[in-house]
Amino acid sequence: MVDAHQTFVIVGAGLAGAKAAETLRAEGFTGRVILIGDERDHPYERPPLSKGYLDGKADRDSVFTHERPWYAGADIELHLGQPVTALDRYAKTVQLGDNTVIHYDKLLLATGSEPRRLDIPGTDLAGVHHLRRLAHADRLRNVLAALGRDNGHLVIAGAGWIGLEVAAAARGYGAEVTVVEAEPTPLHQVIGPELGQIFTELHSSHGVRFHFGARLTEITGQDGMVLTARTDDGEEHPAHDVLAAIGAAPRSALAEAAGLDMAERAHGGGVAVDASLRTSDPHIYAAGDVAAAHHPLLGTRLRVEHWANALNGGPAAARAMLGQDVAYDRIPYFFSDQYDLGLEYSGWAPPGSYDEVIIRGDAGKREFIAFWLKDRRILAGMNVNVWDVTETVQELIRARQQHDAEALADPSVPLDSLL
Repeated sequence: MVDAHQTFVIVGAGLAGAKAAETLRAEGFTGRVILIGDERDHPYERPPLSKGYLDGKADRDSVFTHERPWYAGADIELHLGQPVTALDRYAKTVQLGDNTVIHYDKLLLATGSEPRRLDIPGTDLAGVHHLRRLAHADRLRNVLAALGRDNGHLVIAGAGWIGLEVAAAARGYGAEVTVVEAEPTPLHQVIGPELGQIFTELHSSHGVRFHFGARLTEITGQDGMVLTARTDDGEEHPAHDVLAAIGAAPRSALAEAAGLDMAERAHGGGVAVDASLRTSDPHIYAAGDVAAAHHPLLGTRLRVEHWANALNGGPAAARAMLGQDVAYDRIPYFFSDQYDLGLEYSGWAPPGSYDEVIIRGDAGKREFIAFWLKDRRILAGMNVNVWDVTETVQELIRARQQHDAEALADPSVPLDSLL
């Protein structure tokens, strides 16, 4: 067991950081565990911020990973509302915003990601929003309710997962919604045009207006309030509020300033880590959104921004910090809920990586499983309103075997018989 006099510091009090701290204690570590976060709220999960909490179906307390007293009971020291401003790898210290200096023996960076900003005139207006933190969701929830009461207009820049989930929540409140997206379909870079059209039809049937092939160029306002959103094709959309949902960037500035190896932009940027989530410094690890990890199964470096990666990556890093043999090879996974559509996606099939998409089930009724294949081998699978198949889908991805397209597409053929 690791020396009880050692201090393990975790920078980033999100889900990855909280689960890492929990795992250190569960594995018997008796040294100091210090969890540092720059938000005043204790660790919480982010999916409800664009789903259950945002749409009013879940209360605020439901988002937290643990109740606040749990941390004291587990002897985990919380430093909240304090950003880490400097990392000294040679002294093995981190410095907080109030100039407090904390020594570490092992360090975990779980700093997450941050929303990308619109670089256009008008983003300083009061009605321009981002959604990443609980405070953002608190504000946006009230905004959507007000828009619904007043028949107000929300313009969303970006038709990715966050943009679509917020669109669904906004329509639930009764707000008018326009989504501006540069690509020809929603989720174009994630699931491709073959499946993107399904989400166009889903949201259109609920009253969402799409403006494809365009980008916002200006947000106009008066007395600090939003009035319109203009696009690069000359269109002008009425707007009382605007949400920027154009992706996220890893919060890796601290690691970069400390001289840690970084991943190439082609791999999503972030802090480069090996399969045990260890950085180029043997005393420092990274997990969650900020980590670009070598994936032993997929044979490439991935940076994954989804809930499951934080949930599982934090504990994997904690075990590696304790000296256990760790090879983090989880299949990437995420889920989404929009209106009456629920889905789970497993795997990794970026644009250009696959040569075929097979649909198993009825896409028209939005009850199907989609498979992305390369050379007849499954790269990814997405089950839409079809449940209890994720484990099998992931086993099919791991198997790396070739499949007959007809059998894969035939719902009468049991899925597990294809293993």
